[in-house]
Amino acid sequence: MAGVTRSIRERNRIRANGFGGCFIPSEFLGNSIPARMTANFLLISFPHKTMAPENQPDFESKLPIRVGRVYLVGAGPGDPGLLTLRGAECLRQADLVLYDGLVNPLLLHHTHANAERTCRAEGPTGRQIRQDEINQRLVAAAREGKTVVRLKGGDPFIFGRGSEEAAALRAAGIPFEVVPGITAATAAAVYTGISLTHRDHASAVAFITGHEDPAKPASALDYSSLAHFPGTLVFYMGLHRLEAITAALIAAGKPSTTPACVVCRATQPLQRTVTGSLADLPGLVKTAGLHPPSLVIVGDCVRVRDQARWFEDRPLFGQVIGITRPEDQADEVAQRAYQLGALPVLLPTIEIAPPDDWAAIDDVLCRLDKFDWIIWTSANGVRGLLDRLWSTGGDVRRLGSAKLACIGPATAAALATFSLRADVVPTEFRAESLAASLAPLVAGKRVLWARASRGRDVLPRELSNAGAILEQVVVYQNRDVTSFPAAEMGQLERGELDWIGLSSPSIARSLAQNLTPTARTLIGSRTRLASISPVTTAAAIDAGLVIAAEATTYTWEGLFQAMIASQ
Repeated sequence: MAGVTRSIRERNRIRANGFGGCFIPSEFLGNSIPARMTANFLLISFPHKTMAPENQPDFESKLPIRVGRVYLVGAGPGDPGLLTLRGAECLRQADLVLYDGLVNPLLLHHTHANAERTCRAEGPTGRQIRQDEINQRLVAAAREGKTVVRLKGGDPFIFGRGSEEAAALRAAGIPFEVVPGITAATAAAVYTGISLTHRDHASAVAFITGHEDPAKPASALDYSSLAHFPGTLVFYMGLHRLEAITAALIAAGKPSTTPACVVCRATQPLQRTVTGSLADLPGLVKTAGLHPPSLVIVGDCVRVRDQARWFEDRPLFGQVIGITRPEDQADEVAQRAYQLGALPVLLPTIEIAPPDDWAAIDDVLCRLDKFDWIIWTSANGVRGLLDRLWSTGGDVRRLGSAKLACIGPATAAALATFSLRADVVPTEFRAESLAASLAPLVAGKRVLWARASRGRDVLPRELSNAGAILEQVVVYQNRDVTSFPAAEMGQLERGELDWIGLSSPSIARSLAQNLTPTARTLIGSRTRLASISPVTTAAAIDAGLVIAAEATTYTWEGLFQAMIASQ
């Protein structure tokens, strides 16, 4: 409808041969205005030169409001990397996202839209929302002209009630698109090493609901047919009825020794799998204390699990790790945690903000070509200086012949995004090493340090001692977060985090300030701290924190490797 509205406005501006024209939907007009039909619209012509403006029909006020569009998007089973490219594209376009309780919230990093969680069950995250309420919300938002993404766990049309939402949208005349997702059954099997079809064990697979509509007078499942099905059975949402399902299958003729398993939290770092015979499975699952969301897989293909398992063998599998970077810069680190098998918990202890006043930076930008060296000690510093250079009308030509130095590879990588190559990157990624590398090169040279609002005094002291003419400019503010969100603080107080990574002295100090007495008692025992460098370790110890592991390479990858070595 946006294109139609745009065409209407363009045609209303056309004046040819003394006439104007516009396209109006036919239902907005009566029979009194001469018109001719063009597709589903009427072309109205009127002599604007002979009609006073106050007497011209007010067509604009009668134009229909642009109707939005709804995307029913499969979010996959939990691993945020399993979202489809089309799903990510829809999220980037969205004005509103309605996401299911089983959707990984990290997927919301793909969108700047407002997001609302739709809980299908009562719980701490909110009240239960009926399906008809969700349908109405989708229709209402689209009628407001919004692009809406309904983000659903797994695939929208496999036990996801997406077809009901599609039917409601069609009945309301709302345009929509369905984006398939990786369904939980295939993902759970793959992530546990089970091939649902196997040339030696199964030539077919059946997806079955373990939770039918409670309004049905009787079950629609034919357990006799299922018991003799020549392949693998996968029950969705069957954990709470596991004993009844296994008993019904055995009673219908399925051998009690048939291999079976239950997978909970499939594709996530907290995934757990229990295997056993069909008869023994309910007891084994009860002993293990498994909880939904879970799937039940029954069939000989379960036998090959140990031959093809891979996900549960990742080096940090099952570990819950607090990521203390600023939230808007944590995505890459969180993704790496997932790759290593860990569950990242965003626990930002500092935030990055622009300077309150740009005057000092703008003054330096006018004199960039006067410096012999420009040095950066963080990626934020690179972006702070060079983004401002661009936004004020300059570009990298302003740097003249200045040589560039970075404290480490991450900072150098940020510089490379501006097509600039660092001349100096020390082998140890800390201020002392950077100063030592620059000391023989900067005597009598004009040096600019684009820095944070706070930091150590190593560089200015050492470079001045080496004879540099040093100028410092603050290009971003480094602020402490004053408190953690209630959910994350609850995890800390319950000891649910295995590790917290500390990637700077300021982060270590900020963490110490924000810990409650209950959470602090668990540091060093239930929750261990990993430090990125000796300097960060010293700051943590000064703040009363106990460090369990220290990186030998001063990067987040080094932090993860230190955690792995301390397992």
